[in-house]
Amino acid sequence: MSDTVNKALIKDDIYQAVNGEWLKDAKIPADHSSTGGFMDLVDGIEKTLRSDFKALSAGEWEPANAEMAEFKKFYQLVFDFKQREAAGATPLKPILKRIEDLDSYKDLDDQLTDWMLSGLPLPFNFDIEADMKNAKVNALFSGAPSLILPDKTYYQPDNKSAKQLMQIYTTMARQLLEKVGYSADEAEAMVEEAKHYDAQIAPNVKSAEENADIAKIYNPKQFTDFAKATDKVDFVKAVTELVGETPDQIIDTEPEYFDFLKDLMDDNNFNLMKSWMIVKTVISYSNLLSEELRVLGGTYRRALSGQKEPASQDKAAYHLATGTFSQVVGDYYGKKYFGEKAKQDVHNMVVKMINVYKKRLTDNDWLGEETRKQAIVKLNSLLIQVGYPDAIDPIFKQYKVDTAADGGTLISNLEKFGKITTKDQFSKWNKPVERAKWEMSADTVNAYYHPFKNIIVFPAAILQAPFYSLDQSSSENFGGIGAVIAHEISHAFDNNGSQFDEFGNMNNWWTKEDHEHFDQLAQKMIKEFDGLPFAGGKVNGKLTVSENIADAGGLSCAEEAAKAEADCDLQKFFINWARIWRNKSTEQREQLLLSIDVHAPAELRATVQVKNLADFYTTFDVKPGDGMYMDPDDRVNIW
Repeated sequence: MSDTVNKALIKDDIYQAVNGEWLKDAKIPADHSSTGGFMDLVDGIEKTLRSDFKALSAGEWEPANAEMAEFKKFYQLVFDFKQREAAGATPLKPILKRIEDLDSYKDLDDQLTDWMLSGLPLPFNFDIEADMKNAKVNALFSGAPSLILPDKTYYQPDNKSAKQLMQIYTTMARQLLEKVGYSADEAEAMVEEAKHYDAQIAPNVKSAEENADIAKIYNPKQFTDFAKATDKVDFVKAVTELVGETPDQIIDTEPEYFDFLKDLMDDNNFNLMKSWMIVKTVISYSNLLSEELRVLGGTYRRALSGQKEPASQDKAAYHLATGTFSQVVGDYYGKKYFGEKAKQDVHNMVVKMINVYKKRLTDNDWLGEETRKQAIVKLNSLLIQVGYPDAIDPIFKQYKVDTAADGGTLISNLEKFGKITTKDQFSKWNKPVERAKWEMSADTVNAYYHPFKNIIVFPAAILQAPFYSLDQSSSENFGGIGAVIAHEISHAFDNNGSQFDEFGNMNNWWTKEDHEHFDQLAQKMIKEFDGLPFAGGKVNGKLTVSENIADAGGLSCAEEAAKAEADCDLQKFFINWARIWRNKSTEQREQLLLSIDVHAPAELRATVQVKNLADFYTTFDVKPGDGMYMDPDDRVNIW
């Protein structure tokens, strides 16, 4: 693939100038919906680890710890395709029978606690997370079920793709039900009932845009009052059994939905609920059964993303095994392919970016002194995690694999692991938040900021070229991982993060005047992106505002850090910024992300943000009339 940069084109389109030659040659693999940037790193890691774990399975090297020894046994079980083919849909039958045997809501209520531990479908869910107003303690949260279509906006009459997607889902679901033992008439009836149930849920849940406003998640209620949302099952009994006592409070993330729940859980809807449960169960378990069922069960997901072919049987098995033992795999990857030296080097870069941010805040000309001081307090309290955790999460010590010789199946092991994980999660209610607990494995190509914990995390997998390399110049590294690091720091001060203090509590630490000014700047960022044409649709400025604010702050601060280095080269800085967003996706994936993703399209992240920086214009001599020129009055600079 060519890395030639057409510098003459940068004035008109930096993304095309940097990535145009690559885009001409790039081919999206048939089992992918995108290629480039992040996905290239994912593919590279996958290739490396598949080779390593094939050798592990063959006995060519010995596990370094007990957790890896259990992973080896699970890996071998997942790759026992002969057993899966021979079993067909048989391992699923007992699970389906549990649903089929429900004759009333009372039957469900009698086994509700175990139903939840088993991860079976329900028209509601509960979770444990840091209390947003008291982030040192874990609280109980409620949530709504997922929809068939990607977002409630797809259920609006003017949505062009909804009808086609629902037809694909319908055909797939009917065929799956027939293949696991239902008659054609039974399958058709159950799928239609499941769709009818889903259609009742859709208008009452939040859209992706509504969910993007984190503060609106926080709706505390007396738990015993909340439990009156339905009289068909006993929330108080089930939750008390799960957490050990009856909570005083619950955070209702979907108040409109739970106001509707009494109507949804009506006697007339009981059989519809059962059909909905069966359809969801068959689809979710299909990838654990025979190859025919695995491929069929992915049809709808592939249609959503535009992926032409299913992943190979081996690749799907690799992802299932490594996803189940995520932190064990991350520990192996981080120690073997990242190491302590790189871990310290990147940690130092994070500290450097935090110091740039502190200087920015100190010199800020629109924040009042009180707000500036509190912002710096928040920065000083920021917890940094780089590479991989010091120890594997203790929960994986409980993962003991029952091999085929012991009568274990893929489904029985996953059921057991699921119960262990769910029990562990509910056991954390009302306990201190484990702020330093890693939530992302080291082999994940990503990074994040958690507002409830005031923590930034950079797994080892993202710390590679073009994001970061000792072979790249400092300017290239700052245009890559430096901007990513500062992006995550900026999340502490975006429209969502700015509502949380240094402890992760939702707490207004701003003066009224400063917050009003910030809101005006956030509106400018919404306006800058809102309605930009892309992939036959338009960017939603409200949906993407927090990520756009973080991109803007990240790029600006990374540029300042790059300028402080002796070998500063802003051309290399901006060029590598455009390079990390290199991406080619199917049209279906692009359109899906426009509807549900809080990030703007990669190409626009590359091109729009640089227009806000004065140095971009001087570095490339961009003038009025050039495609990359933006009037100074329209440029957005927040941090």
